[in-house]
Amino acid sequence: MKIVQCVPNISEGRNLEKIKKIIEPLQNQNGFKLISYEPDKDYNRTVITLIGDPESMIIPLISFFERAKDLIDMNQHSGQHPRMGAVDVVPFIPIQNISIEECINYAKSLAEHVSFMYNIPVFLYAKAAQTKDREQLPDIRKGEFEGMKEKIQDPTWKPDYGQAKIHPTFGVVAIGARLPLIAYNIDLDTNDEKVASSIAKAIRKSSGGFQYIQAGPAYLQERDHVQVTMNILDYKKNPLYRIIETVKMEAKRYGVHVTSSEVVGLIPEDCITDSLRYYFAVEGHKLPKDITMDQICQYAIEILKFRDFDIKKIIEANL
Repeated sequence: MKIVQCVPNISEGRNLEKIKKIIEPLQNQNGFKLISYEPDKDYNRTVITLIGDPESMIIPLISFFERAKDLIDMNQHSGQHPRMGAVDVVPFIPIQNISIEECINYAKSLAEHVSFMYNIPVFLYAKAAQTKDREQLPDIRKGEFEGMKEKIQDPTWKPDYGQAKIHPTFGVVAIGARLPLIAYNIDLDTNDEKVASSIAKAIRKSSGGFQYIQAGPAYLQERDHVQVTMNILDYKKNPLYRIIETVKMEAKRYGVHVTSSEVVGLIPEDCITDSLRYYFAVEGHKLPKDITMDQICQYAIEILKFRDFDIKKIIEANL
């Protein structure tokens, strides 16, 4: 069986009743599973994780787009996370028995359908991008929903599907195919967003930091602290432990400490074990060869300070 991970993000994280209506077409389907949906009130965003046969996902995803179009008005939206559409982004990620090229074809199929059926402009991004300047999601999203009204009229930013005019309430969406990335946030014991901004600048590629890190600051009003929020585009080349330790080191300059961290969506097992192996070695030990997934989960909570984490967040536990 071909298995992909698909991670739609919607620009609604506060109204649970609305979120449940939007994700309803993705529930109880044959061929794939709705693993989780993670609403965040501060980001006003929900990350949805699907795993299974991509062919089975397309029609339910089309219905999901329709629900989001009908229930989310981007003119009324505000939140900490950058956004440009009611469904902001939909990546297809190869997991098992499928190539990235096949994932690109599924991304194009979904893009063609939602653009034609609902008059939603679509940008293809990451591995599905048709031009170099559309590979990075932040480049496409720059200006966000409000700025996209003018940006999309620039011939350089003509959408890959649909008219060069945003949907008046939905906005636009990026659909693509990519390799697994880690959506990872590190919590700090301060509410000073400038501190998180300085630390993010130290670790992200665009400011001279790590090659495969996109990072920025975010203030979580409900928790009254800031976090360094990031995407790790290649966890094998930028492992978690190296990022965590760099953030700890930078935070010391401001008298600030790392209190916890969180994974949004799913994470590969070896991403966790590679970093656990490092911390075990620091203490003069070796990570047990016969370690169970439950033990990996527990160590991740204790050593990597993962909060709101359980075994279902590990990709391999869902296969």
